[in-house]
Amino acid sequence: MDSSAQVGIAAAARKRRISPARVRENVYGYLFMAPWLIGFVGLFVGPALASLYYSFCQYDAISKPLWIGGANYVKMFTTDELFFPSLGRTFYYTAVSVPIGVLLSMLAAILLNMKVKGTVIFRTLFFMPSLVPLVSAVVLWLWLLNTEWGIVNQGLRALGMNGIGWFTDRYYAIPSLILMAWWRSIGGTRMIIFLAGLQGIPEEMYDAAAIDGAGAWNRTIHVTIPLLSPTIFFNLVLGLIGALQEFAAAFVATEGGPVYATWFFGLHIYKQAFDYWNTGYASALAWVFAIMIIGLTIVQQRLSTRWVFYYGA
Repeated sequence: MDSSAQVGIAAAARKRRISPARVRENVYGYLFMAPWLIGFVGLFVGPALASLYYSFCQYDAISKPLWIGGANYVKMFTTDELFFPSLGRTFYYTAVSVPIGVLLSMLAAILLNMKVKGTVIFRTLFFMPSLVPLVSAVVLWLWLLNTEWGIVNQGLRALGMNGIGWFTDRYYAIPSLILMAWWRSIGGTRMIIFLAGLQGIPEEMYDAAAIDGAGAWNRTIHVTIPLLSPTIFFNLVLGLIGALQEFAAAFVATEGGPVYATWFFGLHIYKQAFDYWNTGYASALAWVFAIMIIGLTIVQQRLSTRWVFYYGA
């Protein structure tokens, strides 16, 4: 072996040799990561793997799990009379609440992005409903939409119209939950994300469009919305994932009623696990639902390539 090769090998060995300072730095890094890693493994990975095992068992959270193979999954698609109806209600709620809610949040952000006097006050007023705790918001809307003495029905009667059984009529129960969701979300985090996206649009794009003779409407259609499409896509994905998992509002307001009208899939999983003690079956439901949500997210990602425009990419 010639001297140049020996020198190269020695240099490579020196590079591979880790100094005590680098070792100490790595140790500190892993120590700082340890709380998150422990929480991730103990509170997410471990329970997820346990639920996957329980989904193939007959299990009531008290007795020893009894392995039954895929019986829970067969039951889900064949004999569970609430499986497909609960999925249908969940997708109905999501399909109505999310697209319209995202559109209204975007319009609110566009209006609040205008440089007019009092904008900060209006932004605060729009954002305040999202700060109300969910249970408190549900109680508030139960009062407002009460069939007998609610303010909304009193107003309808004053106009000569009949009152509506908002949370007591199976045809109006989900629309009532959608109204409440809009009230809490239109001016919330989603609007703030849209505001951030709007302020990231270069001003020269609007100037160029104005020089070409584009009015306010054309600038919105041909400049604002295309450049805001990544933000729209982001809010749509988060909105769909959140709406599909809707549980708390329906549980507090109606507990799935009236006549199973708001029996969403998340509530179905909860009832199976904590009311009927079918923990194994609830685990199977949860895994199927998780796969559905992941699949829908992937579909959205694939479809986004047709309409999402990434400026500067």
